Amino acid sequence: MGIKNYKASRDNTITNGYKLISQTRATGSNMGAADILEVYSIYGQQTTSSAELSRVLVQFPITTVSSDRTAGTIPASGSVNFFLRMFNARHSEQLPRDFTVNVLAVSQSWQEGYGLDMDGYSDLTDDKIEGSNWMNRNSNPAASWAQVGGDYHSSSYIPADTMPNYTFTFSDGDEDLLVDVTAAVEEWIAGTQTNNGFGIFLTSSQEAYVDNITAADSVGATGESILLNTEGQKKSFYTKRFFSRTSEFFFKRPTLEARWDSRIMDDRGNFYYSSSLAPAEDNLNTIYLYNYVRGRLKNIPNVDTGLILVSIYSGSSSNIEPSGSKLELSAGGGVVAAADLNVTGGYVSTGVYSASFAFTGSTSLKTIYDVWHSSSVEYVTSSINPNSLDSPGWNQYPQFTTKITNLKPSYSEDEIARFRVFVRERNSTPTIYAIANSQAQGATIPSASFEVFRNVDNETIINNSTGSSTRHTFLSYDNSGSYFDLNMSLLEPGYMYGIRLMFYSSDGWREQEETFNFRVENS
Repeated sequence: MGIKNYKASRDNTITNGYKLISQTRATGSNMGAADILEVYSIYGQQTTSSAELSRVLVQFPITTVSSDRTAGTIPASGSVNFFLRMFNARHSEQLPRDFTVNVLAVSQSWQEGYGLDMDGYSDLTDDKIEGSNWMNRNSNPAASWAQVGGDYHSSSYIPADTMPNYTFTFSDGDEDLLVDVTAAVEEWIAGTQTNNGFGIFLTSSQEAYVDNITAADSVGATGESILLNTEGQKKSFYTKRFFSRTSEFFFKRPTLEARWDSRIMDDRGNFYYSSSLAPAEDNLNTIYLYNYVRGRLKNIPNVDTGLILVSIYSGSSSNIEPSGSKLELSAGGGVVAAADLNVTGGYVSTGVYSASFAFTGSTSLKTIYDVWHSSSVEYVTSSINPNSLDSPGWNQYPQFTTKITNLKPSYSEDEIARFRVFVRERNSTPTIYAIANSQAQGATIPSASFEVFRNVDNETIINNSTGSSTRHTFLSYDNSGSYFDLNMSLLEPGYMYGIRLMFYSSDGWREQEETFNFRVENS
């Protein structure tokens, strides 16, 4: 599973809205400790042309993201996407529809603060209490924003020079926010820009219309408390609320989610002879080498992260060892030219190597042997039992019976568990041998995905990624069948959870009938 979550390290709502019991603006108010974040624009409430705005600031621990990349916990740049996730908080006030928010990188540092009052705006930071507000970045009155309402990177994106700009549109108003912010995060990781988080607020075309600034909107030496906006709206967008990082709801806190395709697609148990029925790319098989040393994956010293070679041999008459000379191979995958004797494989991750090739040898071969080597040094010899591809002549719609064979009743919150999935076609009749096979033979589903839901309310916690290019919940497979890893830190302890599986077959995704339940406990 390719998911890693980073919760917000600070957040705040800043506003120039009017206080309830006076006609003064709450530009010095702070809401950094509130459990809600709020975005709105109110036109004509205080006077016939007054404008009140509220914006959100949120920041994430990019140093932790960078450390995880160095440690290999998340992939290198180009192999992972980062998504900003913020979750709708239901409320009894008016909810706007058909509106768009900017998601812009903040260009200056700011303090979170300890304010809680989102109604009367009574928690102020203009008396040197820590926190940012509409006018200032922190408790120092001299540390004002260059522009009231916050400073943001808003120019056109030039990598390593400026920051990307994002928007998100809410049709009904109650949607969660989900934005791919990969380019911005990569700028922060690379150190080309300073991480000051994101600002979320309505686009200028939907924030309130302002064509002049009156004396009432002038705030001392810091200038005006409102922004001229002759492109704005003479109507209100009130009010969109999100849960903050201090929310009691574990899964609703602002999150920077890393997603990547972590699949291992090892065709050793799903290996096919080349066939004229299949296009060239479908005739390629990928096999893997896992170099375990004392129970841990280790790089092969003479190979490290470089290239490794694989040669293919026929089996002996008894099919227990390689026999004869290396077999000639067809061009494609890691085979450079037709009749080459070696497949060029490479490094995947620590201790894991792979190689891809098509095999056009005689279908009379029941077993072939792959020998992994580098120059004259042979490292590992393994076996493969190829299958022949056939076309049944009708549109198959197979149904499956599934089981997680190693499911435990409970897991620790700091555990990374591997779930092994056994799959068999429903109503299939297995071959009966005179001597029983020690292991039931299952089917390999090349395209399969999972999702996790919470049993108490059936809320989906980890959505399947069947419609996403990141494929972060797709199952891996190897010689023993399908499997996936689940980091239990993604789940709140003290609850029961269920796993649902989706398989792709006959040109469509289909949810399987079985669900698998487990509990997550505190460490």
